[in-house]
Amino acid sequence: MLTEEDALHEETPLLAQANALEAGPHTSPSKHEDQYNRFSRSQKRFIVALLSWVGLLPFLASGSFVPSVPEIARELHSTGPVINLAITLSIICAAIGSLMWATYSGTYGRRSVYLCSLPCLCIGSIGVAMSRSVPTLMFWRVVQAFGASSGLSVGAGAIGDMYRLEERGTAMGIFFGACFVGPAIAPVAGGIATHYASWRAAQWALFFMGVGAYIPIVLWLPETLDPEVARKKFLEAAGGDEERTFVWLNPFKSLALLRSPNILITTIAGTTALLTDYALLIPLSYTIGKAYNITNEAIIGMFFLASGLGNIIGAPLAGHLADRAVIKGRERRGGQWYPEDRLRATLSGALFLVPLSTLFSGLATQFVPGMAGIVINVICLFVNGVAVDIMLTPPSSYYVDILHSRSAEVWAASSAVRQFAVALSTAGILPLINTIGVAATDTLFAMIAWGGFALIVLTIRYGDRMRAWVDVGYTTTAEN
Repeated sequence: MLTEEDALHEETPLLAQANALEAGPHTSPSKHEDQYNRFSRSQKRFIVALLSWVGLLPFLASGSFVPSVPEIARELHSTGPVINLAITLSIICAAIGSLMWATYSGTYGRRSVYLCSLPCLCIGSIGVAMSRSVPTLMFWRVVQAFGASSGLSVGAGAIGDMYRLEERGTAMGIFFGACFVGPAIAPVAGGIATHYASWRAAQWALFFMGVGAYIPIVLWLPETLDPEVARKKFLEAAGGDEERTFVWLNPFKSLALLRSPNILITTIAGTTALLTDYALLIPLSYTIGKAYNITNEAIIGMFFLASGLGNIIGAPLAGHLADRAVIKGRERRGGQWYPEDRLRATLSGALFLVPLSTLFSGLATQFVPGMAGIVINVICLFVNGVAVDIMLTPPSSYYVDILHSRSAEVWAASSAVRQFAVALSTAGILPLINTIGVAATDTLFAMIAWGGFALIVLTIRYGDRMRAWVDVGYTTTAEN
């Protein structure tokens, strides 16, 4: 059986280019290197900040909705499980939307996609705020989620456009860390709005936030995608016809990248961690709320704050650790690049933090009454928030590393798998808790998370051999 020590001592280099190692210090920068020098450090920071604001919106849209589910169910004369279907539908739509926006952003540019997607978010938010029936609510939630879904995949692609290999993890971590302010504040804001005003107020706030993101993008966001790369992809899609001005693209073509066992297995591993996050958060009103007699939506939202703060801290930490793993791996191998070194940053989260935080939360909710149980749950939610980011952020940079020219697409394909898995699981979490109890349910998800650790170890240990099975156009050292 493979151990963590085996993974940490794997020495097989992959994709190391001898000509890159032989290049002297006075070698002139390549065209690809010039790509990273187009923007100054201050410009990159501004762009990352703007991308993070857009990436925040999908979390605000989903997070502000969850603590409002009981109130929405009462107002629309429905039930919690039925309203939870709106969450499931929006997750599925977000997965499809992410694939579409990512595919088009690789050909038409990141900026163009933002200019098309954000109006959908704004219109959908108005529709949700004005909904008077469950079918209407579900329709506009789908539109809202579709518009918001560009934020993460296109943002990750844009960061890959601007940052070098050794800087990418840190930049990606800062981006996700800023985006994860959403899970921290959205449930609290949604709970407060629901308890003291109306759940509709949070949807109107989303509309104004969408407008607040759209205006600076129109005025100040430059195009980060290399125009030569965009032109090459457009001509490929157009069959070489240079006179065409628009071509339809197949958003599901990106899913073919999952033929790569490296991408598929790390995606599944990340999904096992993400499932624990949803298993803890989605039923909060019916688990922690019920166990500790908490009916105030604002207080329920405060539990989400613990997880969100963990996300905010975990993403930049994981990004920094991932870059250090890459740098140390190259030093250990005399300058050779082994892409799976970046995944070593996930091992502590995958083995300990993700499964144990899930397990202890379930046990505390079912067996520890009073303030002690509440404190244990808050700690577990915080640790889980940090741990899930440790599992997700390094692979996000890893995808960009190994498929740099299709960075947004590979991230969207991986995200789509996670979102579909979460959507299917979300619909069954409450019935499963009602059947076997919260402790048994969380134990089950903890065991699934340990399976994710095994998959990460396999990828680190045998990454080069797995890559040889299917070539999906991997990036070389010279292109990174």
